[in-house]
Amino acid sequence: MHAALAVALGGAAGGALRYAFSGLVARRIGETFPWGTLFVNVSGCFAIGAMAPLLPEGSLLRAAILTGLLGGYTTVSSFSLQTITLIREGQWLAAFGNCVLSVVLTFAAAGGGMLLSAELASR
Repeated sequence: MHAALAVALGGAAGGALRYAFSGLVARRIGETFPWGTLFVNVSGCFAIGAMAPLLPEGSLLRAAILTGLLGGYTTVSSFSLQTITLIREGQWLAAFGNCVLSVVLTFAAAGGGMLLSAELASR
């Protein structure tokens, strides 16, 4: 029961942060391409990669931060909906670009976060 509450609280905070940061990026850069969602997903993957090695398996803190906060912060559903919207609007190149950028950058960010975490831990 405690883990579920930790995930719920973290998820609420993560969802609020996603809403704030995604909107901020979209307003600053523009909404013709889903830059806000891309930013949120890449930064969230970096954070998850950096935090995962530091948080003990099965701990409440890991559940709250990785599953709740960062799981609520990142979003595959928004990415999917925005990509489908681009396709429906005939913006095939933008939809393809969104898919490629999202996959490549989120994997690179998660790996970069893990490398940074390992480097800091070895000092």
